Amino acid sequence: MSASWLLVGLGNPGAEYDRTRHNAGFWFLEALSRQAGVALRADKSHHCLSGRLRVREADVFLCLPQLYMNKSGLPAAGMARFYRIPPERILVAHDDLDLAPGVVRLKRGGGHGGHNGLRDLDAHLGTREYLRLRIGIGHPGHRDQVVSYVLGRPTPAEEELIREAIDRALGVLPDILDGRLEAAMQVLHSAK
Repeated sequence: MSASWLLVGLGNPGAEYDRTRHNAGFWFLEALSRQAGVALRADKSHHCLSGRLRVREADVFLCLPQLYMNKSGLPAAGMARFYRIPPERILVAHDDLDLAPGVVRLKRGGGHGGHNGLRDLDAHLGTREYLRLRIGIGHPGHRDQVVSYVLGRPTPAEEELIREAIDRALGVLPDILDGRLEAAMQVLHSAK
């Protein structure tokens, strides 16, 4: 049997955050669950919305933490331990201020760059060596505006670009799960 994967989408729970830029990681997993016809259900033991699907021969577990962004590590690490998924088979989708809307990048490891969700994941997983799907949301231009910017809604044009980037990422997900990271990066990084 092929090894399992854990896909984590970062965001904040609740209707007031649903369409905010900071929830781009949630948008990715919600789009995947819709595409796969998989319902996301409350998983109280792991404090998340979760789902399960098969991609080729691999079991893929979905995790949308429901403890707010700065506590994302507890649900994700809990699921990883429960399903015995090592960090190298965890893909975390998150918003990224350093990338423009419509840009999406894939990388393994690295720093948290001030992202509280990644900071908490690093602490709970005990490593930074997991895959990151960086979904560009743009930057407001000044660091004093970052909090209101990420917790605000993108313009319709920005949202369309973000969703197009998510669609491109969904298109290369089978390559990622098969370990063909270079092929996935070539597609993602050559766009825009």
